Amino acid sequence: MSPTPVSLLLVSYSYPPVLGGSEIEAQRVCGELVRRGYRVKVLCAGLPGMPRVAEWTDPGGVPVRIFGGGSAPPRLDRLFALGVAWTLWKERREYRLVYFLMQGLHLVTGLPVARLLRKPIVMKVSGSSLITAMRQSLAGRLELRWLRKWARRVMVLNPAMAEEAAAAGLRREQLRWMPNPVDTSEFAPCQPAERLELRARLGVPAEALVAVYVGRLAPEKELDSLLGGFAAAAGQFPAAWLVLVGDGAEGGRLQSRAASLGLGPRIRFTGRLGISEVCRWLQAADVFALVSSLEGFPCSLTEAMSAALPSVVSGIPANLQLIDDGVHGLHAALRDEASIAGALARLFSDADLRARFGEAARRRVLENYSTGKVVDRYEALFAEALQAS
Repeated sequence: MSPTPVSLLLVSYSYPPVLGGSEIEAQRVCGELVRRGYRVKVLCAGLPGMPRVAEWTDPGGVPVRIFGGGSAPPRLDRLFALGVAWTLWKERREYRLVYFLMQGLHLVTGLPVARLLRKPIVMKVSGSSLITAMRQSLAGRLELRWLRKWARRVMVLNPAMAEEAAAAGLRREQLRWMPNPVDTSEFAPCQPAERLELRARLGVPAEALVAVYVGRLAPEKELDSLLGGFAAAAGQFPAAWLVLVGDGAEGGRLQSRAASLGLGPRIRFTGRLGISEVCRWLQAADVFALVSSLEGFPCSLTEAMSAALPSVVSGIPANLQLIDDGVHGLHAALRDEASIAGALARLFSDADLRARFGEAARRRVLENYSTGKVVDRYEALFAEALQAS
């Protein structure tokens, strides 16, 4: 039998149009829950880019309450934390379950109120190493203590995060693996003729061999090693291109490094793009590359898999749970330019291999990480938490 839809509050410091893996996940999950009949309300902070209103309905029909719009941290954090606590209390008859996404001051205020009201609590840790970071502050240690005592379930994104949580004292029976969902209808492969049209529109030669990265230009993404590895591979493949989609603090320095490699227009920085534009680049590309040192559950990787791209990934737990070496893509040693170059070269040189890996990658996403499959897991978790209350 299908779970009975219920009412819930999702508490997330940030939410789209603020973009990130956790934010996109929250919106996809909430939108699907609303379509299944759940009454969902999101509580979030008024970060830059959010509508300058207190009440808003997102494009998926999800009601969103925004606190502290126009303020900057730390005042914004305080206003959000107080708003969360007040809403939990004031609207206590309008929801049955509280779902906290992301740690922060709002956990310090929200957890005890939810506990006082005897509302079932579930929490999702949004990235690797965050629990370790929480242990370094008084507020974080308090949050972990309360989660250990009061949370029905604490969701993690990969096996290494489960170990991190257990080391912080969370009970293993509390922990649940919960992947991030993919919109497999939007992130889908296109036909060859459409691909040629996309390339023409994007200014990419029809014969180019395109490797693409999508994400923040940040130190933990290890993009220096990707640039170096691509430069080494490109010496063997004059038609090779590398496209970096995203922005971040490392952007200027990485562009200088790319210029020093002497590859000119064969390395392109697009800046930050909307989801539809990201999808177009994935559909136009031949290979996806993610050689990070730190990931939770990389949405950009599963989106590339959904678009039937083979991948070159670093051998960290978040990537290894998605990409089997020689099945969905190739593993490369972390920060090893020669290893990255070798993996890129192998994929650039073999169109049949790329097609086989890409088909297997999309099949894995369809079977495990589509929005429908992931929300099935959420429904089961919510039903379990409510039954135990």
